[in-house]
Amino acid sequence: MYDVTATGELLIDFTRNGLSKQNNRVYEANPGGAPCNVLAMLGKLGYKTAFIGKVGEDEFGKLLKNTISEQKIDSTGLVMDPDAKTTLAFVDNDETGDRSFSFYRKPGADMMLREDEVNYELIDYCRIFHFGSLSMTDEPVRSATYAMIDYAKKKNKIISFDPNLRPPLWESEDLAAKQIWYGIEQCDILKIADNEIEWLTGTNDYDKGIEIIRERTHAKLINVTLGPNGSIAYYGGLKVFMEPYLNEDTIETTGAGDTFGACALHAVLKHGLDNMTEEDLKEMLQFANAAASLITTKKGALRVMPKEKEIKELYEKAKANGSENYIMYECA
Repeated sequence: MYDVTATGELLIDFTRNGLSKQNNRVYEANPGGAPCNVLAMLGKLGYKTAFIGKVGEDEFGKLLKNTISEQKIDSTGLVMDPDAKTTLAFVDNDETGDRSFSFYRKPGADMMLREDEVNYELIDYCRIFHFGSLSMTDEPVRSATYAMIDYAKKKNKIISFDPNLRPPLWESEDLAAKQIWYGIEQCDILKIADNEIEWLTGTNDYDKGIEIIRERTHAKLINVTLGPNGSIAYYGGLKVFMEPYLNEDTIETTGAGDTFGACALHAVLKHGLDNMTEEDLKEMLQFANAAASLITTKKGALRVMPKEKEIKELYEKAKANGSENYIMYECA
């Protein structure tokens, strides 16, 4: 039995790590990819997880398979492709830790997963099926992802979706929007960033953006991440805002959204999706914001997710200092 099974990209994030003696940029090879970042965080919270995807049968692919196995993510659904190379991403950060990406993925092995290569037993025995939009950028992985979603829905699994918009990986913004709307229409849980709402709906008013999204989704829980400005949960007629845990030790933001998303799934696994209370939502955002803050103090994400004890210590400290703040609204 698995608590969460995920599909999507598994890749190497090359992150800046200073300069060499010759004054050349040094990049560190960090195992990454949003879905496995989510699973790694859930593993730190004691959940059993599995991944479905594809990497190249090369040194990077072997590194990734070993890494997710080390994180106790079931890798029986990971296909090694002898003909395609593992996807690579180069990540640069500005002085605030915000990122820009350059991808080497035309094609990358994660794009080449076929429907007949999917291990459906990993969906049979899970509680939540999680996916993102990057498994829908190209064929054949797009059709494989559609098939997995259809299968999960037929098996009455909870469906979780994170758009995780990366414009350089899409042929066009129209195609990106079409596939992201498809994901939104399929899910029960949606995690979406503030900039993604504006890009998708054309408004920077989050309430109006969520109204537009709700016209096209049956998602019961919608979480909006606001970067350094906190997060918002929309659930039924409730809207709960939680301020962030800003960290003076922040060095980069890679994996912060994935860490947050995993902690939201933790709340659903703990409380269920049908009868969440205001207190449940407050606790979820509190825990998720704290975890996301901690991951920004570390390089990479998949191998360095925070432990539950660290997360609780951070928000208890904030609470003691009187710096925790949340607001609950009744939605119309």
